[in-house]
Amino acid sequence: MYHPSPREKRKSQCPSRTSAVMATSNGVTENGLPPLPHPIKNLDVHYNKIFINNEWHSSTSSKRFPTYNPATLQKICDVEEGDKPDVDRAVQAARAAFEWGSAWRQVDAKGRGRLLQKLADLMERERVTLATLESIDTGKPFLHAFLIDLEGCIQTLRYYAGWADKVQGKTIPVDDTFVCFTRHEPIGVCGAITPWNFPLLMLVWKLAPALCCGNTMVIKPAEQAPLTSLYIGSLVKEAGFPPGVVNIVPGYGPTAGAAVSSHPNIDKITFTGSTEVGKLIQEAASKSNLKRVALELGGKNPCIVFADADLDLAVKCAHQGVFFNQGQCCTAASRVFVEEQIYQEFVKRSVECAKKRTVGDPLDAKTEQGPQIDQEQFDKILALIESGKKEGARLECGGSPFKDRGLFLHPTVFSEVTDNMRIAKEEIFGPVQSIMKFKSIEEVIKRANNTDYGLTAAVFTKSLDTALTVASALQSGTVWVNCYNALHAQAPFGGFKMSGNGRELGEYALAEYTEVKTVTIQICQNNH
Repeated sequence: MYHPSPREKRKSQCPSRTSAVMATSNGVTENGLPPLPHPIKNLDVHYNKIFINNEWHSSTSSKRFPTYNPATLQKICDVEEGDKPDVDRAVQAARAAFEWGSAWRQVDAKGRGRLLQKLADLMERERVTLATLESIDTGKPFLHAFLIDLEGCIQTLRYYAGWADKVQGKTIPVDDTFVCFTRHEPIGVCGAITPWNFPLLMLVWKLAPALCCGNTMVIKPAEQAPLTSLYIGSLVKEAGFPPGVVNIVPGYGPTAGAAVSSHPNIDKITFTGSTEVGKLIQEAASKSNLKRVALELGGKNPCIVFADADLDLAVKCAHQGVFFNQGQCCTAASRVFVEEQIYQEFVKRSVECAKKRTVGDPLDAKTEQGPQIDQEQFDKILALIESGKKEGARLECGGSPFKDRGLFLHPTVFSEVTDNMRIAKEEIFGPVQSIMKFKSIEEVIKRANNTDYGLTAAVFTKSLDTALTVASALQSGTVWVNCYNALHAQAPFGGFKMSGNGRELGEYALAEYTEVKTVTIQICQNNH
């Protein structure tokens, strides 16, 4: 979910974040750059408990749940299973830390910035460990985690560290007898429910602006991949954040997640995940205390390629756009619209790219695609692939699992896809590319917008007029032109329609974690 630096791109011709992170067999990278890092072998897991008040706790129920390596299907460890009583304890700690006069409230704006910088420094120090842990817990390639996820985390922390002493209100002219100004104050206790596809990056997208503005947090990481989130607890404590500022409660969505969503003493909730769960969170928030809600949900994102586009660039970006992170991205380029004059050539080149994609051990430097996260997601993807076959799409390559290799899928490309097919309408969240044909700009705009989602979109063309016309017409929170997945800490990210509400990243995210207070003072008119 992040745009790479020049070092990260290495061989890439598209700002997409993937193929360019491959090392050569002798451990020395191309262009004379230093060798890429190696994952830690036989990494021990040290943090698998509930983190409250800068201390590690067992669950109130004494229950634990397993987390598995999707590449090997072997259990990594057991994790303490938080539930409502544990969430209550975490909220109590966060509320106490937010009280007027607490240690956290006495940290000034510059101090909050220094703490965020320190946390970024510690993530730099632990970068290989965190990338290894993220890889074994999610199945994503280690180098992608190291060069993309961790880079995004560190950049985001440093960006909001710089904002900490620049969150300010305005002086408002009312009339001569009053002074009126606004203050931007922290909301209070913020609940965060994070996803399994980018566990660490999505946590930091929420944590950095929330702490920058002076809030406290209760975090419920995804049960499929909680380990890097828990590791961050140790770094939060080491960085010097006061007890209760950050609290992390691993557990299941229907129990711990529901307790966060409906808690009457949580003032705001932020969630990244499916639209289905987002609806449940919005409902729980409204039925409890009308807490503020920010949702970053699903997408069925159009990637539009015009006949005048740089075809090599468009093919590579569309390929990385849909296959990155095993296709498990809300931003995935899951509907590729190609102008009919170049359609057959685009399909041909896309199939060639898919067949060359290296699928294998996430810890291997040559791997571009690892396994899907779990059996449930694996089965859902296969069911949608079968629906594509039955509904008349042409299977160009892939479409099946690797034999005797667990949760690994062949990169799949469908052509002759029509808008009424399930693979053109439903979020697949897997390595499946659907390529459709269009004839005119008016037609493709209408078809691209014919979806309940509106998260991202992309346009490939050499015409500035075409690019601006389409970008203006598309109902999407982000539109990329001649690039894909170009995300930056400075630029807001969020969706239209059922892709959610609110914005993460950039200055816009600060409004998600502050309340505006108006202060009006009457000036004494007595000059004596």
